[in-house]
Amino acid sequence: MQIQTPFLMLVTDRHRSGPHPLLEAVELAVASGVDAVQLREKDLEAEELYELAIQCRHLTAGLCGLLINSRLDVALAAGADGVHLPERGLPTGAARRLAPAGFVIGRSVHSVSGAREAEAAGADYVQLGTIFETESKVGLEPAGLGLVAATTGAISTPCLAVGGIDARNAGSVIAAGAQGIAVVSAILRADDVVGAVKALRQALGSSSSSLLHPQEWQAATDDRGSIHR
Repeated sequence: MQIQTPFLMLVTDRHRSGPHPLLEAVELAVASGVDAVQLREKDLEAEELYELAIQCRHLTAGLCGLLINSRLDVALAAGADGVHLPERGLPTGAARRLAPAGFVIGRSVHSVSGAREAEAAGADYVQLGTIFETESKVGLEPAGLGLVAATTGAISTPCLAVGGIDARNAGSVIAAGAQGIAVVSAILRADDVVGAVKALRQALGSSSSSLLHPQEWQAATDDRGSIHR
């Protein structure tokens, strides 16, 4: 699995799934062109998570990447392409020693310094958030596009932005320097998953024509991430 710009990752949360059951939504998203699925079901015990990971592996095999959030053991056992680690989770080096060649290790970060630490430790990508207001992080002040610009200017490791991103603001995140996005509700809550993925793809693909100058990054977004241009 390679992180190529613009990269689209679906992060799962079965508690926030809309009209489609989780696996059905994953299957539709994969068929529609997401680049990776990150299985993030933190409340599941190892056995349940493993069984779900096996099902997701079947749906993604040969079509897109599969990463397991937090659980390196489950990722390895299920034959996933990689693991996504919390900012203060298992050290990247420790995971690397246990993983096979080509195994992808990503890490969540919330600051420029955190991104630099992840890069120095050898992470294959960083997932940066929270960029815009999101119901999954109630009460948390969104960082905005300024953090995207500052972080991507400080590291060479691919950066995927996360938090409140949808088809309306996805292009601005790429324009600010991110190599891709990670989304939950923009796909899982959609009545039309196929259409949602296509809309995100279109927004990402057109971002290069609307690059923001540094002085615009903060002014261009309101609290919900809408673009005023």
